[in-house]
Amino acid sequence: MTKHETATDASRAQDAEAVVTVTDLVAGYLPGVNILNGCSIEARKGELIGIIGPNGAGKSTLLKAMFGLVKVHSGSVVVRGKDLTGLKANKLVARGVGFVPQTNNVFPSLTIEENLQMGMYQRPKDFAKRFDFVASLFPELGKRRQQRAGSLSGGERQMVAMGRALMMDPAVLLLDEPSAGLSPVKQDETFLRVHEINRAGVSVIMVEQNARRCLQICDRAYVLDQGKDAYTGTGRDLMKDPNVIKLYLGDLADKVAEADN
Repeated sequence: MTKHETATDASRAQDAEAVVTVTDLVAGYLPGVNILNGCSIEARKGELIGIIGPNGAGKSTLLKAMFGLVKVHSGSVVVRGKDLTGLKANKLVARGVGFVPQTNNVFPSLTIEENLQMGMYQRPKDFAKRFDFVASLFPELGKRRQQRAGSLSGGERQMVAMGRALMMDPAVLLLDEPSAGLSPVKQDETFLRVHEINRAGVSVIMVEQNARRCLQICDRAYVLDQGKDAYTGTGRDLMKDPNVIKLYLGDLADKVAEADN
């Protein structure tokens, strides 16, 4: 089956404003060795977009290429109508792009407050206002602002990392495997936080290995395969698409059947 978009998805999104448009992106870590081979995705205003697919499909590479951490050989990344392809990370942050990597995403020797200050180094005068916003989403961070990040649990560190990325009031937040390494309970909490961030008005593009939970909460999703977007549709539609389940989601078919009974 080739790349497709469901009719439901198209009708829901056609009038929405595109915040991020990635077109025919070709990128890789080494010259002549491409991980992305013409990948195209779009995130519209207020959308939560999921990126799923098999290991090695290029999911994390896609986010890193969008955030200037992987060399883009061709194609484009447009954010709010501006072509930002290949810009360095600090310039992308200033242009409204936030990024939370999967690992090493906090400064462990710094306090929660100092970590969030690092997220505001380009606009320090706005720290108090943005801290209040982040604390409204993550109340525990406000209560424990003087605690060192290195003493926090994995789930708490993830909150700090997302909070820091939100300090610059991004138009889009890129999340790389936010549930990785967390217990099932902490995974659920993390997905809830992501949903709350999205409801607060931030468009989100989230790469996830936990395909079932990702598809449950996202508005739309893309299935990547061999560096290309092979399928796209609403999360619910993809969860029930027999071809997507068979080729990419493994035993998800049984779980979907159980949930429907």
